[in-house]
Amino acid sequence: MCLIALAWQAHPRYPLVLVANRDEFLDRPAAPAHWWPQHPGLLAGRDLEAGGTWLAVGASGRFAAVTNYREGRPVPGDRSRGELPLHFVTGNDAPEAFVAGLAAQGLRYGGFNLLAGDGDSIAWCSNRKAGHQRLVPGIHTLSNHLLDTPWPKSELARLKLQKLLHGDDFGVEELFAVLADRAPFDDHSLPVTGVGLDKERVLSPPFIVADGYGTRCTTVLRVDRAGRLLFAEQNFDNGERHGPPRLFHFTVGGG
Repeated sequence: MCLIALAWQAHPRYPLVLVANRDEFLDRPAAPAHWWPQHPGLLAGRDLEAGGTWLAVGASGRFAAVTNYREGRPVPGDRSRGELPLHFVTGNDAPEAFVAGLAAQGLRYGGFNLLAGDGDSIAWCSNRKAGHQRLVPGIHTLSNHLLDTPWPKSELARLKLQKLLHGDDFGVEELFAVLADRAPFDDHSLPVTGVGLDKERVLSPPFIVADGYGTRCTTVLRVDRAGRLLFAEQNFDNGERHGPPRLFHFTVGGG
């Protein structure tokens, strides 16, 4: 998962609105979002190489999402970051307790950001910065650096989500569009993350289409004040829609 825009307690009807793009190598096998038989009440896509996920939701309303921190490839022996959303959603710890406990465990992962929420609060942590943060109400973004780092694509996503929130209601396609922009940004606005200018250009838009790499799916999570949850996932193959959106509706706590 490489770009997330979320609104927390920022809309009168929907306390949580989240849109996320997963960017990954095109040849890395993955299964689309589904209910996991081995974890009843867990809804998520699955990375078929390491067995984890990038974004998971529970029937209880718990959710978690992970993004990589932009740096070199993981060191051999590192644990899969995709296990982190699974551990939170299938557990019982409050978000802040869970993210605080990760540092104490001393487990070795590649660079990551983790968002974890339970309907009452949302917490963020990264193993590339000490401590953790409880999200305040408002719009937040997360890409491959720290929470709310103002990369151009993150700020564009923030503005588009903020504009959408001005309406009383909005549907799946409007939410997908928040992260649908494919145009690279001007060179002068790009961050310098050590990957070189050509790669910075390729990675700069919210929706990435590149040789052998790109946005594999866009996921929407929307919860209303009555606890009705909408989970929607649109998969892509080389930038083209792969099948219709996968839609899941349920009431939090209702199974």
